[in-house]
Amino acid sequence: MWRLRNDPETKADGDIAKKVRNAFIAEYCGAVWVPLADDLDISGLEAQVIDLAPKNAVAWNRRGMDAYEEPTDLVDFVIGRLGFGAAQRAALDRQKMRFLGGETPSTRPAASGAQGMKTFPKGPFRFEALDVETANNNRASICQIGVACVRPDNSIETWVTYVDPQTSRWVFTGLHGISNATVRGAPNIAEVLPVLEVALSGLTVYQHSGFDRSAIRAACAELSRPEPEWDWQNSVTVARQAWPELKGNGGHGLASLKGYLGLSFEHHDAGEDARAAAEVVLHAENSRRRPSVQATIKDDDDFDVVDDTWVPPPGPSMPLKPNDARLGHEATCPNEKLIGFTVLTDGHIKNNHFYLRDVLAAFPEDCIGGPNAASAAPRSVLVRWGASSQITTDIDGKKKLFRKRGWVREFFETNAAQAGNHVQIYELGPYEYEVSVHRE
Repeated sequence: MWRLRNDPETKADGDIAKKVRNAFIAEYCGAVWVPLADDLDISGLEAQVIDLAPKNAVAWNRRGMDAYEEPTDLVDFVIGRLGFGAAQRAALDRQKMRFLGGETPSTRPAASGAQGMKTFPKGPFRFEALDVETANNNRASICQIGVACVRPDNSIETWVTYVDPQTSRWVFTGLHGISNATVRGAPNIAEVLPVLEVALSGLTVYQHSGFDRSAIRAACAELSRPEPEWDWQNSVTVARQAWPELKGNGGHGLASLKGYLGLSFEHHDAGEDARAAAEVVLHAENSRRRPSVQATIKDDDDFDVVDDTWVPPPGPSMPLKPNDARLGHEATCPNEKLIGFTVLTDGHIKNNHFYLRDVLAAFPEDCIGGPNAASAAPRSVLVRWGASSQITTDIDGKKKLFRKRGWVREFFETNAAQAGNHVQIYELGPYEYEVSVHRE
């Protein structure tokens, strides 16, 4: 698909188009690879091959043929397999219009500035649900905030604002469609927080996972201001109590609950996701099993589900910052470190495992055993993989994976893991580790 490699204005759209192109090639195109000597005249060999080929087979190389019509059915199939939502599809539409020379559809509109920030709705409200989007892996880089306000009659009014994270590093534009151009003139987080602090004061604030609170906390830390004292709750915890049958059967992430509860929302829009979290709570309250559900979470229960954020891995022994929050607890040990990651494949997802080949040397030798239970290691490690979820196991040194794997399926489902995602492994202390899913 068409893209200008060095055009910053179209790069985000072009990167999305490139993903479709690469996936299309992998699905429908073939190639033959032949190893060649390093000192071979590659250009000369290419010219000889082209001279040997029939004219109709190399017409494209001579620019002697028209472009084929797009195989729309096949392309649509690929887009569906990639799971693209409205934001990504809009980017592809813009690319098509650029290629055809027509008028380019606009991206998400630029914000209107701090003075034009939408007035927060007037209460009374029973509770609120909050969601954020970020520009990059720095959780303080909030670029959109959505709040769903639930009234006593259970009607929902949503408040949304773009936020200027004042950064030039945009990693997740392809995910949510927000770019530097979108937030031009928008309020910064220092201007938004006072509005939210007053509006949400004294109310229960739900998040679907702990990512949203951690982002607010990180933004406050960068501003050297205290975190708002909101009554944070977790709609994932609520969902787990209301629908335990989903455990190991789709999980309790928004994607699973969307189908199970018949919710209608556009994922990765802060306002839409906030409203979805609020609707999860309302559905749980109306559950036949529990007329009223109230789930209290402690501070160390923040991260029930990891949001789809990928943090590019630092060096294998880079220490974390003392106030870094991950999976529901704050890093307090100065020796905590990221020891590495593994990239998931379709085979990993299907068979509920992931390999430790690249990080095996980071584990103590006495927790690495043989290929079966009879040759298990003398020591085990504690592996944390959620807010209150953990497993004790040794490592199968032959297969190079955690011996106990019954938890991995729920770990994948809870985090909506897909091929290409990274499972990052952190060392928390002696014989204690943590794993989390991050998207590229």
